[in-house]
Amino acid sequence: MKIAIAAEGSDLRAGIANRFGMSAYLVIVDLDTGKFEAIASPGAGKRGAGMQAVVLALSKGAKAVLTGYCSPAARSHLTANGIEVVTGLTGTVGEVVERYKRGDPRKFLESEPRGTGDSTETEPGNFTRAIGNSLRQFAALLPVMVGVVLLVGLVNAFVSKAVLASILSGNAALDTFWGACFGSILAGNPINSYIIGGQLLEQGVSLFAVTALMVTWVTVGVVQLPAEMAALGKRFAVLRNAICFVAALPISILTVVIYNLTTR
Repeated sequence: MKIAIAAEGSDLRAGIANRFGMSAYLVIVDLDTGKFEAIASPGAGKRGAGMQAVVLALSKGAKAVLTGYCSPAARSHLTANGIEVVTGLTGTVGEVVERYKRGDPRKFLESEPRGTGDSTETEPGNFTRAIGNSLRQFAALLPVMVGVVLLVGLVNAFVSKAVLASILSGNAALDTFWGACFGSILAGNPINSYIIGGQLLEQGVSLFAVTALMVTWVTVGVVQLPAEMAALGKRFAVLRNAICFVAALPISILTVVIYNLTTR
């Protein structure tokens, strides 16, 4: 039997990740042989990371997922495929594996000694672990953000304002539609949409187009559609993306209208 542990590192001494989708690695442990395989999470720090982690766990034949936290959406997909999900865990991968072998890992967590000074002995360790998690997530995001900044620079250099004006004419409906199209294709981390949106506003692109781009950026994902279809099914994935795209149009227009009314 194989289990998947969301981990901060690539060995049994690594700490358990706080979030299943944002973990740096998934450590796949074969309980029968004791062998393990550490796989870098393909979606760490990106939008749709939880779904990609679900697909990875499924592809490796895991029968259980152990982590600190698992989102309701990811949990539902895992359990629907017969995978047990155990959350609320701390410690190292090796410790959690041993607890799982003995029974419910959470029971052993509750019964373990915590020292004589209330929780003061564990607080420094928790704080250090939290800082480490934050730094790792920032490190995972940094290359993507640098790439976006470079891409924006190339666009500024080769795409003139005249070209943008020919596509985005200033018509609220058309600008919203084209902005939604670009956002749907260029899906990624929400932070990157802020950088791109700011640059587009400086280039004279309307707020309607930028708002639609940012809304679809975080709700529609053509690039990640194959992974979503593998985890959720083709019909559901296509229908969800289509509904989100259509809904993004009135939401974007309404957002800009309300913004304009409140800033007068």
